[in-house]
Amino acid sequence: MLSNSLRDRDIASQLHPQTNLALHERVGPVIIAEGNGAEIRDANGKVYIEGMSGLWCTALGLSEKRLVEAATRQMSTLPYYQNFAHRSTEPGILLAEKLLELAPVPMSKVLFQSSGSEANDTAVKLAWYHFAAQGRPEKRKIIGRMRGYHGTSIASASITGLPHLHRDFHLPLPNFLHVTCPHFYREGRPGETEEQFSTRLADELDALILAEGPETVAAFFAEPAMGTGGAVMPPKGYFEKIQKVLKKHEVLLVADEVITGFGRTGNWWGSQTFGLQPDMITCAKALTAAYMPLSAILLSEPIYASMVAQSEKIGVFGHGYTYGAHPVACAVANEALRIYEEDGVIAGVAAKGTLMEAVLAPLRDHPLVGELRGAGLMWGVEIVADKVTRAPYDAARAVPAKVQDAAFAEGLVCRALGSAIAIAPPLIVSPDQIAAIGKRFATALDRVADDLGIM
Repeated sequence: MLSNSLRDRDIASQLHPQTNLALHERVGPVIIAEGNGAEIRDANGKVYIEGMSGLWCTALGLSEKRLVEAATRQMSTLPYYQNFAHRSTEPGILLAEKLLELAPVPMSKVLFQSSGSEANDTAVKLAWYHFAAQGRPEKRKIIGRMRGYHGTSIASASITGLPHLHRDFHLPLPNFLHVTCPHFYREGRPGETEEQFSTRLADELDALILAEGPETVAAFFAEPAMGTGGAVMPPKGYFEKIQKVLKKHEVLLVADEVITGFGRTGNWWGSQTFGLQPDMITCAKALTAAYMPLSAILLSEPIYASMVAQSEKIGVFGHGYTYGAHPVACAVANEALRIYEEDGVIAGVAAKGTLMEAVLAPLRDHPLVGELRGAGLMWGVEIVADKVTRAPYDAARAVPAKVQDAAFAEGLVCRALGSAIAIAPPLIVSPDQIAAIGKRFATALDRVADDLGIM
């Protein structure tokens, strides 16, 4: 058995994000010691199916030697160089070219950062820069969606529509606005169809832009499918209707593909799955399969043209990060993209998604389950107290968290997100592991239901 030494040292020294810090002082960490494919092993030797790909990111599992070798080769030749002021490296050039080739709509240039939060922060700045170059600096308001997630930096958390990321941080910043979450199950009205719901949300967006003044609104940020908001899939007609509103008012669409990029929904991009035509795309996570920190923004030719004009006017493009286009991270990303393509990893996601749905479908009849939703290998299970009224459990009872913990005890990592549980295993998950996910999750639901006295 694991001694308490590492646990105690963790409590004494390390601050954990998205964690109840007082509770952590009492319970301490589960220390993960090893990863192999779609499985992890803790320091006590227990093995789990990693049903959340870490944080939606370990798309190729946790033992892909080709990525290790790619990093080692680059480390041995050029472990670091910066890309400020006319400097570049081969891995960054190759990766930018490949991302433009893979882009779901024509894009002009790629700008690299290290995280999804940085990418979305930068996209806000680029929207402001773009309109400043056009002589419209007042066009700077940013619209996100309730329950949308775009990061935890000051600007990206302001776009995010989750209250716990705002409370006591004095967020969101001024000029960051939010519209209704496009979750038909939770936000649809009695008798309303999905199409009608989508029309109502598009009308809401239109009314907000008109109320604020179209000359003041710069960009609308949207995940093609919501991740941290509960694995929410867009309703029928949603993005078609939303994009008409944005085009009418000259508002940029930023597709946050940090979670959905590189196969998660069954296509290379969530924008392909759900019909987005963005002006900018942010991506990270599966870009390197999480083996190195790296993010990117793909931006359209009109935005690039504005950047060129403005940087010439000022004398410099005054933005950048020390680790942007880090050559080791870019080398790993290049290898990850080769594996996705050459090994048919992304091509195989649709079939695995169909299997995942078949495995999880019987849970629709479970007394705790209100809705099962998903695409590819991105699934959400809505936990309800009443299947007829769709009422969730009181948040203080923490029922979704209890399901998450029961699944963990069964050897399955999943994640409670609001009133839902998210399941998003690595893209290399096997059919046997998908079957095991279904069995372990069903057992967890039964255990919690039994504890609640409803089985």
